[in-house]
Formats: sequence, structure tokens, C-alpha cells
Amino acid sequence: MPSFDVVCEANMIEVKNAVEQATKEISTRFDFKGSDARIEHKENDLTLFADDDFKLGQVKDVLISKLAKRNVDVRFLDYGKVEKIGGDKIKQVVTIKKGVSGDLSKKIVRLIKDSKIKVQGSIQGDAVRVSGTKRDDLQAVMALLRKDVTDTPLDFNNFRD
Repeated sequence: MPSFDVVCEANMIEVKNAVEQATKEISTRFDFKGSDARIEHKENDLTLFADDDFKLGQVKDVLISKLAKRNVDVRFLDYGKVEKIGGDKIKQVVTIKKGVSGDLSKKIVRLIKDSKIKVQGSIQGDAVRVSGTKRDDLQAVMALLRKDVTDTPLDFNNFRD
């Protein structure tokens, strides 16, 4: 029985490369000379450091431009609140989304059932497995999800015939 998985995961290698490029650009830019502007990358978290709100915005812009050049969707980024870390320095934690959340997976299964396409959707951990009898039906579900779910970047993998 043909099936595929609906997942939400960024290409972490490209994220790492984009962070390294952004760090290099920040270290060489004249407007960051003498400031504590930097980006730290740990697993699924990026921590942005800067001297003030304006420079934090500049660090975000550099990071977003590098991610866009590496074809990483910026909808994967979930911005935390800005925190003061002594003096006038600030930091912001940016989480990289991984996995389909519970609410989104329920929404995906509901969309599949409401579409009246002859497939079944089942929640499996942080992914949604869609299975049906015809490949054309599965491709119709992919097109439906691409059109209707716009707030989160979805990827389709593990396609089996």
C-alpha cells in the first residue's frame, strides 16, 4: 500500500553553514567593529548576542539572508523573547522547529479527512503518515497540503510504493 510521511525538519547542515557564513560576515562588517555581536549554534537553538536592539536586528537580518541563500525556509525559526544579560548587552534565543506539532498534525489529519480523497492519515510521533491505494491520491494530498498549510514548511519523505 503506497504511503508517505509529512514532516517538518530543516536541513541542519545548511543551517550550520548559514550560521558560519553569518558569523564570518558579522566579524568583518565595519558597523559591528568593537561590538559583542555574534551567533552561537547549539543543536536546535541559535543564540543571537548584540549590544542593543538595533544591532540585534542587524544580526537577525544577516542570519536570515544567509539562510535564504542556502534555501532554508525562515519559517523554521521560532524567536524567543529578548533578554538583558548585564550592562546594556542583550540576547535572543531562536529555536529551530523540528517535527510536526500536535495541533498541526491534527489539522493535517482533519484536512485529509475533509478532502474526501480515499487516503488515511495517522499521527506517528512527530510525523503524519498518509497511506492510500493509488499514487495519484497521495499526490493529490501533497498538493492539498502545500496549498492549505502555509504557516509551517512541510516536507514529504519516506514515499513507498
